[in-house]
Amino acid sequence: MQQRHLDRWQYFNELANTSRNYYIDYLKPFITITPDTKVLEIGCGEGGNLLPFAELGCYVKGIDLNAGQIENAKNFFAREGKNGDFCAENFINYPPQQNENKLFDLVLVHDCIEHIEPPYKEEFFLKIKPLMRDNGLVFFAFPAWQMPFGGHQQICKSKISKIPFIHLLPVPLYRGLLKLGKEEQGAIDELLSIKRSKMPVEKFERLAKQTGYHIVDKQLWFINPHYEQKFHLKPRKLSKVIAQMPWIRNFFTTSAFYLLNFNHK
Repeated sequence: MQQRHLDRWQYFNELANTSRNYYIDYLKPFITITPDTKVLEIGCGEGGNLLPFAELGCYVKGIDLNAGQIENAKNFFAREGKNGDFCAENFINYPPQQNENKLFDLVLVHDCIEHIEPPYKEEFFLKIKPLMRDNGLVFFAFPAWQMPFGGHQQICKSKISKIPFIHLLPVPLYRGLLKLGKEEQGAIDELLSIKRSKMPVEKFERLAKQTGYHIVDKQLWFINPHYEQKFHLKPRKLSKVIAQMPWIRNFFTTSAFYLLNFNHK
């Protein structure tokens, strides 16, 4: 397990730096971010992705299942002297908004959709719509399932955390390897859930189409922009040739950026 998974303040700041340096620049051609912009992040963790938007004066709200991380988000934002609205809740149960003033211009779903179990994925997409203004945008970022660490095995405490592609093993072998590494049962359950919830590029695009979204823009990354914070690697976009090759591209896509919208009418 990497130190950033233990030091949540470090993790918060690394996410904030990536959001500040890359996500906002990616969004700028498609949305004008002003103090009037309302931003929601689903699966916000400690809220690091939201901090740069708060620094620009936006109203920001974060939702996450993990109550401990939400408490950290409140404390970290207070430490930075910024306002943020955070709640610990299952997004699937989050009520739609009837008040126009409470609708969002931008929804962030960063490294979250690959954790949503298959029976709830379509519902997850549909639940976002009633929370958005007309012409609102949804920014998804996720690792393609087949990429070297698409199974999130880096959260392991043993040397398994450094082994690429093991998440592609059949379930019995994968579970056996995790047990052999003496991983805690909670971590094993989480990793097997991620295996069930895998998100290749093709599956994401199919879900978006099925639920009535339009793909405004997409960018596949060979070197995830966040790796600049984690490993001091310069971000690099995936080759246009490989990006057009279904399924094969998943092995090389360490992060997929998608910008979606839809028509309320």
